[in-house]
Amino acid sequence: MAIAQEKMTQVCMFLERYTLPPTPLNFQVVYTYVSQANLKLNKTLDRAISTDENIDGVLIEQLYFEFLNVGHNTQVSMIQNVDGVITSLSNNAQNTEKQISRFADQVSECVHSLDENNIEQSRQALNKLDKQTAELLAQHKKFKQELTRAKKLHERTQKQLSQLRKQHIIDSQTGLFKRHYLTQQTELWATQDKSICAIAIQIDNLAHFVDNFGDIIGEVILNKVAKQVQKYVMQSGLPGRTAKDQFTVLLADIDPETAILIAEKVRKGVEKLRFVSSKSGEKLPSINLSLGIAQHQQKEDFNQLAKKASHAAFKARSLGQSSFTAGQ
Repeated sequence: MAIAQEKMTQVCMFLERYTLPPTPLNFQVVYTYVSQANLKLNKTLDRAISTDENIDGVLIEQLYFEFLNVGHNTQVSMIQNVDGVITSLSNNAQNTEKQISRFADQVSECVHSLDENNIEQSRQALNKLDKQTAELLAQHKKFKQELTRAKKLHERTQKQLSQLRKQHIIDSQTGLFKRHYLTQQTELWATQDKSICAIAIQIDNLAHFVDNFGDIIGEVILNKVAKQVQKYVMQSGLPGRTAKDQFTVLLADIDPETAILIAEKVRKGVEKLRFVSSKSGEKLPSINLSLGIAQHQQKEDFNQLAKKASHAAFKARSLGQSSFTAGQ
């Protein structure tokens, strides 16, 4: 009991230290970390803490999906199994049709080879063949009905799992990809020897909107910027939410110079946004962005790449520039 209470105290202190709300997801990840029950999770979180990475709800959610959410693999396995069943049923239906066709041919041959001198025997043989044919056709009809029901079940299951997958990789607040999905894509592109760039898009004055106009206005600002990010990069890259007030865009086979042009398009699109208070009619301040560009190096993971881009964004802000490229 004393050990459990001590762990609970450590969890509460961790949540308070990093200003994390005590949601079930945050609690589960931090409790696992405190209990040292998942070595990979602990190693990743320890590295984030030691490198002064921003420990927020987005990062905690990434850790959850990477190390604790085993249900996603089960869902993927489920739909693969259903696909296998449908394929098997379809193959069986085709084979049954072929068997019926061959059977009909045999009946036709039998008719031509009947003995005209023994009419009664021939009639009995035909009746027997006719009965067998009817039974086979009925069986085939029943099988086709079962196949139709199985296909409908497959479609419903596939739709449900597609929705679950969307919930797994899409941030519900902004509609952009979650951090853990960008991690997976970085690993995939690295194995394919793709050159990778990252753009960090930092909303410098989001806290100002929240403090002065409330959380709802803050969410509106966040969503409007996310829509602009989607508009300008969805065709060329993967935009994701990587912190409370920051987005990161992953770009494959694009050099830093091109990444800068894409980042500037996003900035100019956001600059066009205008907001007016519905209550007072007061014009709200413009949204200020800082942009950081970083290029992926060998053996770097997404967290390291995103951190370089984030530091570049802070560098741009400190220098009074709209953007800054890491390594310059």
